[in-house]
Amino acid sequence: MAFGFLCLTMVSCAAVRGYLKDGKDGPGIYSFVRHIHDTVANGSQAFQFPVAKNRADWIDTLHFYTQEKYCQNITLADALDSKSKTQGVLIIQNDSIVYEKYWGDISSDRMATVFSVSKSITSLMCGIAVDDGYIHSIDDAVTDYLPELKKKDPMWQRLTIRHLLDMQSGLDFDDAYYLNLKYLKRLIAITRLNYGHHVMRQIRGLKFRCEPGTQYRYESMTSQILGVVIERASKKRFVDYLSEKVWKPLQMESPALINIDSHRHRVPHTFGGITLTMKDLAKIGRLYLNRGVWNGQRIVSEEWIRLSTEYDTSNKGYHFNWYNSSNYSAKKPQSPGYYALGICAQVLYVNPFKNLIMVRVGEDNINPVFVPELFEQLSNCALFHE
Repeated sequence: MAFGFLCLTMVSCAAVRGYLKDGKDGPGIYSFVRHIHDTVANGSQAFQFPVAKNRADWIDTLHFYTQEKYCQNITLADALDSKSKTQGVLIIQNDSIVYEKYWGDISSDRMATVFSVSKSITSLMCGIAVDDGYIHSIDDAVTDYLPELKKKDPMWQRLTIRHLLDMQSGLDFDDAYYLNLKYLKRLIAITRLNYGHHVMRQIRGLKFRCEPGTQYRYESMTSQILGVVIERASKKRFVDYLSEKVWKPLQMESPALINIDSHRHRVPHTFGGITLTMKDLAKIGRLYLNRGVWNGQRIVSEEWIRLSTEYDTSNKGYHFNWYNSSNYSAKKPQSPGYYALGICAQVLYVNPFKNLIMVRVGEDNINPVFVPELFEQLSNCALFHE
């Protein structure tokens, strides 16, 4: 992920800040310590996944195929070797830890930034805001909650919350991470989003490239706007609302962090700035696995979970900030799962057919293995009985 910040220092103050904080390769899973952030408080009680009596040690010797075009018959250890900079893999089945391995600097209680997996958590908060009545409908216009945008491009009044959830905003924004003169303007824009001090000013200056709702195009600004909508609708800070509705009820073991744009404005990076432990991330998977219920308490509606995770080939398999396996599979798997994905292959994978949750955190993913597909193939192993 070569951001090329050094070459941009003369054209963007945000690029200078980015280079000073994270170097030429951009942010890593541990670089949150150099960023300003707010804390998502957890409660006094912690839920802990028990370790299964029968561990899945067979995973270390099991051979299976990855992507067909590579025709590799490999083990999980081969697929996630040191070249991929994997830091940890956690597999939970039937509410018990069956596989847990750490490499490098990670440990069971060390936090890591999960980048765009944060988008899926932002989606969860949107569903909760709908349940709470703060958001009347996901078909509401964004300008119902950000009325100052009505004075800008008329397209803003056609942009709905549903468009944000499905990456159909039509905004002229792109997640460009490589230095290329052709895409220099886009690179500066994503750099501003990551390192700028005034996110709302950037939002107010956005333009549209097409009519909202007409095209799917993955980009981070839509999830950033969604986070602002949630704050405006609920009249609560995102971190406080997330603590109240998720971190405390789910009995997270550790507080979480979320990057903010500045001490003055305190706009949270809901597109990719959440930092947490692997086990607490797995609890988000457990909530979805149980269709929005946590230990008998309804956290979010079952309908929201269905709309987010149901197998559907439309919109390139992306719905409500979650992917289903049609994103990479030409035909429907026998037991399809769904997943949240962040840059450098931060993955939360859930398979309701096998009652499985899988988490991978890493500093990079430079080998040809696509981790969600790898997890799906692993979940379909006969040894993971239903």
